[in-house]
Amino acid sequence: MKSSDSNPPQLFSPINQALNNLQTHLSGFLHHISHLPLLKKQALHAGFSRLSSCSLPSNGNQVWARIDATQLDLPRQQGAAMSTDVIEERLGEIPVYALSNPNGEFVLVSAKRTGKSLGLLCFKEEDAAALLEEMKTINPSMRQQGTMVVSLDLKKVIRMKVNGVAFRFIPDSTQIKNALQEREKAGYPDDGFLGVPVFQSRSLVLQSHNKRYRPVFFRKEDLQKSLTRASSQQNKLNPAFRQGDIQVAVFEEIIKGMKEGTSTWSDVVFVPPRFDVTMNSTPEESTEN
Repeated sequence: MKSSDSNPPQLFSPINQALNNLQTHLSGFLHHISHLPLLKKQALHAGFSRLSSCSLPSNGNQVWARIDATQLDLPRQQGAAMSTDVIEERLGEIPVYALSNPNGEFVLVSAKRTGKSLGLLCFKEEDAAALLEEMKTINPSMRQQGTMVVSLDLKKVIRMKVNGVAFRFIPDSTQIKNALQEREKAGYPDDGFLGVPVFQSRSLVLQSHNKRYRPVFFRKEDLQKSLTRASSQQNKLNPAFRQGDIQVAVFEEIIKGMKEGTSTWSDVVFVPPRFDVTMNSTPEESTEN
């Protein structure tokens, strides 16, 4: 389903019991509940009892929240910080998935420790669909309510701001595994990963209007494919097979750095899943430190 480009009221909804039943589908979820410890490799398929840190009202009624155009967060540009418009431009058309009712409202869960309402966004459509089916099983009335999976642009989510509501991303569990593997190759402690993983390479640079940008991918497979094609175009050894050539970062930290003017991320552009960037890319020789 398509999201609305003009009006961002889109919807989310998870239920405590549904989350507990969706352990195998939503292996990235426990990263995103406030104050939970880092996910360990072994916890990819275990330890989901921590999901009990979320709950719904005891009467089983859904908690809904509407997000209107007047509730968009429009931070002012300060110093070297990027404006929201520039950040949106760098994000492009990247979909995330949520659950909506026909009234344009989110279903919210409640964090037990903080009492804060949470709205969840899935990076994988199948995760949102599996969550919806569990919710309908638990609460059949949702079938009559017309609750559905919707897609919306990630760049619109960056602007969303609702009093008392926090938004948490549910990453693709496959990419969590990929991130852990790459961090292990790079020699980082095997202590887990917190946040939405993104992938980049020193060997891949985009050029546009005499400017150079670093593409950041939400799927490791897309980065590997772009590296293979770009290196083939240059008749060079594919740099994707060089140990340490793929680096892992956290999406939320990059956005925070862009808003705060951190120069480390000033040249980043985000690549939509399954998008080919090699037409205008230039593989660079890796340098030894």
